[in-house]
Formats: sequence, C-alpha cells, structure tokens
Amino acid sequence: MGSLRRGVINLRRFLTSSNPTASPLPRYSLSSPFSSLHIDLSDEESKRRLFNRLIYRSKQRGFLELDLVLGKWVEDNVHSLDENRLRALVHVLDLENPDLWKWLSGQEKPPESVSSNPVFAAMHERVMKNLESHSSPATRATPGQPWVRGWDDIKKGRDGPIAGNQ
Repeated sequence: MGSLRRGVINLRRFLTSSNPTASPLPRYSLSSPFSSLHIDLSDEESKRRLFNRLIYRSKQRGFLELDLVLGKWVEDNVHSLDENRLRALVHVLDLENPDLWKWLSGQEKPPESVSSNPVFAAMHERVMKNLESHSSPATRATPGQPWVRGWDDIKKGRDGPIAGNQ
C-alpha cells in the first residue's frame, strides 16, 4: 500500500512539475518518419520497398473512406511517379485524415500549399469525377458544408416519425 501511495504522489509531482526535461518517460516525436524521406530509385529493391511502404501507408490510415480512395489511387499510380511526385505523395500522406477527406471530397477548400500539390490535384479530380458519376447530387453535401446531417431529418412532417428515426 505504501509503494502504491508513493507512486501516486510521484505521478502527481511529475504531472504538476514545471520542468518537462526532468521527465522519466521517453519523449516521442510527433513528426512523421516520412517527412524527411530519402527517395532512392537507384535499384529495383529500394523501389519495391518504397512503393510497398507508400501503398501500405495509403491503405492503412484508419479512416475507411481514405483507405479506399488513397489506397486505390496510390496502387494505380505509384509506379509511374517520378521523384518529385513521390515527394508530393508523401506530403499528401502526411496530412491529417479529417482535413484531407474534407478537402478531397470538396466539403472545404484546401489551403494553397495543398491545392497546388500535383498529387493532391489528381486525387481530388478523381474523387470528384467518381462522385459526379456514382452519386446523386441530393445525397452529397453542398460545397463548403459538412456531409453529415442529422440522422432523423429525412422525413419531417405528418407522415414522419414521432420521435427518433423510426
């Protein structure tokens, strides 16, 4: 019981201390390991490793819509990209999921640094083309508006549900 109490007191001291360098816990960098990516296209093995990393990174983001959209685009195009476009792809993959999805789907206007990226522009064009050909305009958000609506706002009137989404 005494050691548990000492542990709690030490944790409280650590959390309230003003000296963050005295931390007994390891510090982790939040920057991406790909942000200073050395792109080596000199031999087939290094190309294969790089392409596999980029494909994996685009398909395993933890955001299903982006996994599908980015994964398919990268899988289809990664082998035809030159070194500059590969760096542009890494820049796109470094973006945060919610922001990237809003920008790709046209819900928000991307910043200039993103919209001028040639890889982002190609992805955005493909997403918008797919939206135009596979979904009706009534099911999409108007530009600049979020896609998510209230879950019971479909039928409001005499024949609508009394409560909830019945």
